[in-house]
Amino acid sequence: MNFVSLISGGIDSPVASYMMAERGADVTLVHMDNGIYSSGEEIDKIKRIVAHLKKITKKDFPLYVLNHEVNQTAIKNICKTSYQCILCKRTMQYVAREFAKQHNCSGIIMGDSLGQVASQTLRNIMVEGADLNFPVIRPLIGLDKAEIVRIAKQIGTYDLSIAPATGCSIVPSKPITEAKFKEVIELQNKLDFDEMIKKCVASAKLV
Repeated sequence: MNFVSLISGGIDSPVASYMMAERGADVTLVHMDNGIYSSGEEIDKIKRIVAHLKKITKKDFPLYVLNHEVNQTAIKNICKTSYQCILCKRTMQYVAREFAKQHNCSGIIMGDSLGQVASQTLRNIMVEGADLNFPVIRPLIGLDKAEIVRIAKQIGTYDLSIAPATGCSIVPSKPITEAKFKEVIELQNKLDFDEMIKKCVASAKLV
């Protein structure tokens, strides 16, 4: 089993990656770098998390960093503010799909937990990947935050994940929780979406 895991510096995605590695999966990590919408500390924090995952699992976790800043800016320029995160997550999943195909991976791992944040409501999860046509594994989907934190502490990633770093600064103050697929597609069609995906995948750098 080979998977691509979308990893951030947060608590959830390292736990999801760990859980699938423990199930026998070979996991390649992909970090979507928000550039000016985040801080340099984020990538350093992820490197420390990855080093720890390698240590506790005795498995390799190749880490690739991709340029997501240009995607975020393009979305911001055409998008209703409330839909920023929806278009962002659609973009990330499409990038992960194409990256997975190029690296002979059969699915995507995500750290979604149902209802934890606006982009993870059932409706929004459906809209974000409605036409992806590629397996997405969400090992944390039925866990609440306290359960995820417990696992993170147990495996030693919690303190690394909560280390100071500026998260995504482009997150809207009032994100939509019940996105409409038709509206999402209308916004997406204003983007050169396929070219965005292609360029983002091509920007991948092994860390």
